[in-house]
Amino acid sequence: MRGDLCLRGGRVLDVFSGRLRAVDVLIGGGNVLGFGGDARRTVDVAGAVLVPGLVDTHVHIESSHLSPASFARAVLAHGTTTVIADPHEIANVLGTDGVRYMLDATEGLALRVLFMVPSCVPASPFETPGATLDANDVARLLAWDRVLGLGEVMNYPGVLGGDPDLAAKLQAARGRPIDGHAPGLSGDALSSYVAAGPRTDHECSTLAEAQEKLAAGMHILIREGSAARNLDALLPLLDEHGTPFVHFCTDDRHAETIVREGHIDGMVRRAIAAGVVPETAVAAATIHAARAYGIAGVGAIAPGYAADLLVLTDLEAFEVCDVYAAGSRVVDDGAVSASSALARTHNLRGTMNVRLGSDAFRIPARRVGAVRVLSVPPEGLITNEDRVAPRVVDGGISADPSRDLLKIAVVERHHGSGRVGLGLVRGVGLTRGAIASTVAHDSHNVVVVGASDAAMATAVRRLVELGGGQVVAEEDRILAELALPIAGLMSSLSVGEVAAAEAALESAAHGLGVCLPNPFMTLSFLALPVIPHLKLTDRGLVDVDRFEIVPLYVEDDV
Repeated sequence: MRGDLCLRGGRVLDVFSGRLRAVDVLIGGGNVLGFGGDARRTVDVAGAVLVPGLVDTHVHIESSHLSPASFARAVLAHGTTTVIADPHEIANVLGTDGVRYMLDATEGLALRVLFMVPSCVPASPFETPGATLDANDVARLLAWDRVLGLGEVMNYPGVLGGDPDLAAKLQAARGRPIDGHAPGLSGDALSSYVAAGPRTDHECSTLAEAQEKLAAGMHILIREGSAARNLDALLPLLDEHGTPFVHFCTDDRHAETIVREGHIDGMVRRAIAAGVVPETAVAAATIHAARAYGIAGVGAIAPGYAADLLVLTDLEAFEVCDVYAAGSRVVDDGAVSASSALARTHNLRGTMNVRLGSDAFRIPARRVGAVRVLSVPPEGLITNEDRVAPRVVDGGISADPSRDLLKIAVVERHHGSGRVGLGLVRGVGLTRGAIASTVAHDSHNVVVVGASDAAMATAVRRLVELGGGQVVAEEDRILAELALPIAGLMSSLSVGEVAAAEAALESAAHGLGVCLPNPFMTLSFLALPVIPHLKLTDRGLVDVDRFEIVPLYVEDDV
């Protein structure tokens, strides 16, 4: 047997047995042909450990703020060779045109990009997206190339309540992978949800929750994003019994986090450092991940499998030196080859259709009465509800930084309706100025938090000028910004350039008193009405537990 390439002298991690084997790897036609044999070219990897390429089981590429090509270069450098992407961020902005963009923009990349069809566009009936995907759209998208199944089913109340459109989407994906999204769901409700079709969950924040979902037959995707971080809590799942059903994902990870912490490789390193057996951690991130989604020929260094593999100097240290994708070396001693991800240009229509009135952020006040306030934790996505008496100035509710009470607004940006949802938020820490973003899960309207109406208006107007992005403003000045002209979500800049802009935004926000470690990632989730407990959309405050819009003033609740 003769191949194109032989990697000679290394030790291969056999993910089927958990053993290291001293064998040569013969590669041809992009696949592993076998162990040993002749080849046109030989590479000496003596002393190295070879492991399969890593799999990210659930990621929103858009959340990196990188174009697909830039994202590919960024994660290939860290040994991720396959990602399962859910493009529901851009689908909420541009519908099927957005999904088509993501497919076209990832065609031919060295990174294998597979897709799940967005199931909840919009995520709930309490927000205004740029587009919608109904059951017929989902059925059509499921037939496209590189589409595996149905993306995270976030509207779990709709599943439990028998929503007919959602039921039709689940039926269209029957027999294919279906991702779940059910934070805190337990007992009979969990059983009913799983019986409807979802078989994975990346929202577990406690070990007990994950263990119950494992027992219900779900695969647990341990998530470590920029804001939502569950790795430390869930590492005990990675034992001899749980490993085939436990995998890694990044979900929403900014470019700056990728540069600083890596990608799936960083999660594997931390797992090993915390005491997880290296062979177990690698198997969870490779063969078991691929099998969970039915991806044939991925996740192992074995005959007939894609020649996606990493060259490590040491298994426990798990520092990636070289990366091979389909038998081609795309990372050489940490440096990504220029041809590993070719830039592509696509014409997408503008997505900033904002109408902002002069008093858009004014909240009429009453003489007495408590209001609902979003209470933001330092880390994590779950926001609680506080009830406080607001500060009133000239007949309107005003921000009150001295009590850590800020204004928050969600401005509809897709249809020019002029609709603005208004409320108060605490836990952000801003003492002056405003921060704003067009990345606001999942409908991606403009979300802005500020200590003054003037600063909020400055921030939103700059976002319109940029064609989307993120900004930090102080009254009439812009202190830092990142333009995201691709659907208001992504930049065509390199990972280093985007990471630098993200760091500058974070620094400017902290300079204005923001106490959140990842302010813009946290900001992006304050408008997502499928994660407990209180959120704000362009249509108003949403009580996620009751799954209904609620009034700002508590006394108006009926």
